Amino acid sequence: MATMKPVDAVTIGFGWTGGIIANELTKAGLKVVGIERGEYRDTNPDFAIPGVHDELAYGVRYKLFQDASKETLTFRHNRTETALPVRQFGSFLPGDGLGGAGVHWNGVTWRFLPWDFETRSRSIARYGAGIMGDDCTSADWGITYDELEPYYDKFEYLSGIAGKAGNLGGKIQPGGNPFEGPRSREYPSPPQKQSYAMKVFGDATASLGYHPFPQPSANSSQPYTNPEGNQLGLCVYCGYCERFACEMGAKASMQTTLWPTLKKSPNFELRTNSKVLRINLDSTKKKAVSVTYLDPQGREQTQPAEMIFVSAFAFNNVHMLLLSGIGKPYDPASNTGVVGKNYAYQTGTNGTLFFERGKVFNLFMGSGALGTVIDDFNGDNFDHSPYGFIGGADISHGTSGARPILFHPVPPGTPRWGAKWKQTVAHYYNRAFGMNAQGGVQSYRGNYLDLDPTYKDMYGQPLLRMTFDWGPHEHKQSAFMAGVLGKIATAAGASKSVINQLPAHYSVVPYQSTHNTGGAIMGSDPSQSVINKYGQTWDVSNVFVTGASSFPQNAGYNPTGTVGALAYHTADAVVNKYVKNPGPLA
Repeated sequence: MATMKPVDAVTIGFGWTGGIIANELTKAGLKVVGIERGEYRDTNPDFAIPGVHDELAYGVRYKLFQDASKETLTFRHNRTETALPVRQFGSFLPGDGLGGAGVHWNGVTWRFLPWDFETRSRSIARYGAGIMGDDCTSADWGITYDELEPYYDKFEYLSGIAGKAGNLGGKIQPGGNPFEGPRSREYPSPPQKQSYAMKVFGDATASLGYHPFPQPSANSSQPYTNPEGNQLGLCVYCGYCERFACEMGAKASMQTTLWPTLKKSPNFELRTNSKVLRINLDSTKKKAVSVTYLDPQGREQTQPAEMIFVSAFAFNNVHMLLLSGIGKPYDPASNTGVVGKNYAYQTGTNGTLFFERGKVFNLFMGSGALGTVIDDFNGDNFDHSPYGFIGGADISHGTSGARPILFHPVPPGTPRWGAKWKQTVAHYYNRAFGMNAQGGVQSYRGNYLDLDPTYKDMYGQPLLRMTFDWGPHEHKQSAFMAGVLGKIATAAGASKSVINQLPAHYSVVPYQSTHNTGGAIMGSDPSQSVINKYGQTWDVSNVFVTGASSFPQNAGYNPTGTVGALAYHTADAVVNKYVKNPGPLA
């Protein structure tokens, strides 16, 4: 085992948050090493067409994702079941390689609502403590929307987000989201073009008295140069965003927004194909001194550093803390400990609208985040008193691309194969579109992450074990949202519609979203959380954790905007507070 020259900071994982942290620290003159388990990849030449539009390789065979034959997790619904390994990812698709999941994401970029950061206290204040339920462990974050707003702004301008402000300094703006928290300035780019299906959905929701607006998008609506001096291209609406990289450099990612700057910095070094095994602590267990990793040749190496940033996917962050003995593991039986606590996900109540004639949607032209949304039923934007649940969903139609292998909408009763199936697919391919109520998920005592006692990965380390199922808030929410979707389908004039609620139990098999959250949650109480509002672990003050693992529960929005804002908030605190006076920041 070789020991490398000490540096100021190491990032474990190099996607969005690793890139933001490294960029801010290197600009401040600190030496940073980024360690990434996957391969190096960049827009040129790795994302070149026509190869990057290979739907079979990327959309079906998961070319950009974590290899489940090397690293996976085990799953069960509750503690009475035996967890078994996930052999092929389906419900969620963790990224792998330089840029992480930020390479293959759709680009939907939200700010969470002010209510989302104070879920527990605001819900109890409005509805009483009984609304939560005995086993609901959802919590306030320990940070507010107002504190995070400048960092949301910074991430949006880094990424050139296309959208329309709905609340500028407390004044509601026409055409935007009237429910959003106040923002300091307009989006850096105007909204993307509107598809016909978006118009039909928007007109239908407006006729019901709802408030449609364009979905905020990291798919460029215009050529854009960000504050780092890096240029993003123009989206051509090719329909290959989700599960794919962008050959145009038009989808904001670490590659397009930060990498051109970072790779020129003399203060930064990237090591790819290198797997971090653990964070090493000193004899007091209160300070991290180094990380141990396997280099591309499979040799163990030690990299000393003054600060360690755990900046991988939510699952991998929690796994690293558990393997390194940082923080007390969560025990649901006694409801004590913190690492692994409050794992959450996201609900999907969806519908498909079918039209017999008169409408041709051409959904094959689109982008990952092209859509129209209503927020009338998200967060606490409506009175939940009659319904017995908290939280909500953003309801949208997204024209994200109707690719030939995976898009074939047919109404119930259609044969599953053969000539009749082909005829029906051909008829409805251009005469149908979907809509989705993407809902928040509350945290529960029995939903958590820990180390599996039986199964190990290729490195001989215990797999992460997920114990998760839908709770009462999610089932009631889904039933409510299904009713709203039904009204929208009728208002849109669909000849047929299919509305799907949550099944009785969560399934790890069909794709739902890669919006996995929790397990290393943020808070103001060390006995109830892993990190403080700056991302600093309570137990080891020079270890910081970034990403969606910090969410105490999940909102009805995509997480990336909040993940990026929190990373900037952490970087600001490290550069301007911690480096000057190392130690606990809260």
